[in-house]
Amino acid sequence: MFGIILAIISGISMSFQGVFNTRLGEKIGVWETNVIVQLTGLILTALITFAFGKGNFKEVFNANKVYLLGGVLGVIIIFTVMQSMGTLGPTYAVGIILISQLIAAAAIEYFGLFGTEKINFTLKEFIGVALMIIGIIVFKWKH
Repeated sequence: MFGIILAIISGISMSFQGVFNTRLGEKIGVWETNVIVQLTGLILTALITFAFGKGNFKEVFNANKVYLLGGVLGVIIIFTVMQSMGTLGPTYAVGIILISQLIAAAAIEYFGLFGTEKINFTLKEFIGVALMIIGIIVFKWKH
Protein backbone atom coordinates (compact mmCIF):
# COMPACT_ATOMS: atom_id res chain seq x y z
CA MET A 1 0.00 0.00 0.00
CA PHE A 2 2.84 2.38 0.85
CA GLY A 3 4.30 1.91 -2.63
CA ILE A 4 0.96 2.80 -4.20
CA ILE A 5 0.73 5.97 -2.11
CA LEU A 6 4.26 6.95 -3.14
CA ALA A 7 3.44 6.29 -6.81
CA ILE A 8 0.35 8.50 -6.55
CA ILE A 9 2.39 11.28 -4.92
CA SER A 10 4.99 10.90 -7.66
CA GLY A 11 2.43 11.16 -10.44
CA ILE A 12 0.77 14.21 -8.91
CA SER A 13 4.14 15.86 -8.28
CA MET A 14 5.32 15.21 -11.84
CA SER A 15 2.16 16.76 -13.26
CA PHE A 16 2.47 19.86 -11.10
CA GLN A 17 6.19 20.14 -11.80
CA GLY A 18 5.61 19.90 -15.54
CA VAL A 19 3.07 22.70 -15.50
CA PHE A 20 5.14 24.86 -13.12
CA ASN A 21 8.28 24.38 -15.22
CA THR A 22 6.41 25.12 -18.45
CA ARG A 23 4.94 28.36 -17.07
CA LEU A 24 8.28 29.46 -15.61
CA GLY A 25 9.98 28.58 -18.90
CA GLU A 26 7.59 30.88 -20.75
CA LYS A 27 8.81 33.74 -18.54
CA ILE A 28 12.53 33.10 -18.22
CA GLY A 29 13.41 30.46 -20.85
CA VAL A 30 13.53 26.68 -21.01
CA TRP A 31 17.20 26.22 -20.16
CA GLU A 32 17.11 28.88 -17.44
CA THR A 33 14.19 27.01 -15.88
CA ASN A 34 16.11 23.74 -16.16
CA VAL A 35 19.02 25.32 -14.26
CA ILE A 36 16.72 26.59 -11.50
CA VAL A 37 14.92 23.25 -11.21
CA GLN A 38 18.17 21.30 -11.02
CA LEU A 39 19.75 23.80 -8.60
CA THR A 40 16.80 23.88 -6.19
CA GLY A 41 16.63 20.09 -6.39
CA LEU A 42 20.35 19.86 -5.60
CA ILE A 43 20.03 22.18 -2.61
CA LEU A 44 17.05 20.31 -1.15
CA THR A 45 18.63 16.92 -1.80
CA ALA A 46 21.92 18.02 -0.22
CA LEU A 47 20.09 19.18 2.92
CA ILE A 48 18.17 15.91 3.15
CA THR A 49 21.36 13.92 2.54
CA PHE A 50 23.25 15.73 5.29
CA ALA A 51 20.39 15.08 7.71
CA PHE A 52 19.38 11.54 6.75
CA GLY A 53 21.94 10.14 4.27
CA LYS A 54 23.87 6.91 4.69
CA GLY A 55 27.25 8.47 3.89
CA ASN A 56 28.04 5.97 1.12
CA PHE A 57 29.23 8.40 -1.57
CA LYS A 58 32.47 6.42 -2.03
CA GLU A 59 30.40 3.47 -3.27
CA VAL A 60 29.67 5.44 -6.45
CA PHE A 61 33.00 4.14 -7.76
CA ASN A 62 31.68 0.57 -7.50
CA ALA A 63 28.39 1.31 -9.28
CA ASN A 64 27.74 0.58 -12.95
CA LYS A 65 28.83 3.77 -14.71
CA VAL A 66 25.71 3.86 -16.90
CA TYR A 67 23.67 4.51 -13.74
CA LEU A 68 25.46 7.83 -13.38
CA LEU A 69 23.47 9.12 -16.37
CA GLY A 70 20.46 9.80 -14.11
CA GLY A 71 21.33 13.50 -13.95
CA VAL A 72 21.60 13.70 -17.73
CA LEU A 73 18.23 12.00 -18.02
CA GLY A 74 16.84 14.52 -15.51
CA VAL A 75 17.83 17.38 -17.83
CA ILE A 76 16.28 15.58 -20.81
CA ILE A 77 13.10 14.86 -18.84
CA ILE A 78 12.65 18.45 -17.68
CA PHE A 79 13.24 19.82 -21.19
CA THR A 80 10.97 17.33 -22.98
CA VAL A 81 8.15 17.57 -20.42
CA MET A 82 8.19 21.37 -20.67
CA GLN A 83 8.17 21.31 -24.46
CA SER A 84 5.47 18.65 -24.75
CA MET A 85 3.21 20.36 -22.20
CA GLY A 86 3.73 23.69 -23.91
CA THR A 87 2.74 22.33 -27.31
CA LEU A 88 0.19 19.62 -26.43
CA GLY A 89 -1.23 20.81 -23.11
CA PRO A 90 -0.79 19.04 -19.76
CA THR A 91 -3.37 16.26 -20.09
CA TYR A 92 -2.43 15.10 -23.59
CA ALA A 93 1.30 15.38 -22.85
CA VAL A 94 1.05 13.46 -19.58
CA GLY A 95 -1.06 10.78 -21.25
CA ILE A 96 1.60 10.18 -23.89
CA ILE A 97 4.36 10.40 -21.26
CA LEU A 98 2.61 7.76 -19.13
CA ILE A 99 2.20 5.39 -22.06
CA SER A 100 5.85 5.88 -23.03
CA GLN A 101 6.94 5.23 -19.43
CA LEU A 102 4.82 2.10 -19.26
CA ILE A 103 6.17 0.71 -22.52
CA ALA A 104 9.77 1.50 -21.56
CA ALA A 105 9.34 -0.03 -18.09
CA ALA A 106 7.72 -3.12 -19.63
CA ALA A 107 10.63 -3.51 -22.05
CA ILE A 108 13.13 -3.15 -19.19
CA GLU A 109 11.36 -5.87 -17.20
CA TYR A 110 10.67 -8.10 -20.19
CA PHE A 111 14.38 -8.17 -21.12
CA GLY A 112 15.58 -8.08 -17.49
CA LEU A 113 17.68 -4.97 -18.15
CA PHE A 114 19.69 -3.10 -15.48
CA GLY A 115 19.37 -5.84 -12.89
CA THR A 116 15.58 -6.03 -12.91
CA GLU A 117 13.80 -9.34 -12.60
CA LYS A 118 12.88 -10.65 -16.03
CA ILE A 119 9.13 -11.14 -16.40
CA ASN A 120 6.95 -12.41 -19.21
CA PHE A 121 4.06 -10.45 -20.60
CA THR A 122 0.83 -12.03 -21.65
CA LEU A 123 -1.96 -10.86 -23.89
CA LYS A 124 -3.52 -9.18 -20.84
CA GLU A 125 -0.61 -6.73 -20.49
CA PHE A 126 -0.63 -5.92 -24.20
CA ILE A 127 -4.38 -5.27 -24.07
CA GLY A 128 -3.83 -2.93 -21.10
CA VAL A 129 -1.30 -0.84 -23.02
CA ALA A 130 -3.51 -0.85 -26.11
CA LEU A 131 -6.44 0.41 -24.02
CA MET A 132 -4.30 3.27 -22.70
CA ILE A 133 -3.30 4.23 -26.23
CA ILE A 134 -6.93 4.05 -27.38
CA GLY A 135 -7.86 6.24 -24.41
CA ILE A 136 -5.43 8.96 -25.52
CA ILE A 137 -6.77 8.78 -29.09
CA VAL A 138 -10.37 9.06 -27.85
CA PHE A 139 -9.39 11.93 -25.54
CA LYS A 140 -7.98 13.97 -28.44
CA TRP A 141 -10.64 12.91 -30.96
CA LYS A 142 -12.06 15.95 -32.75
CA HIS A 143 -15.79 15.91 -33.40
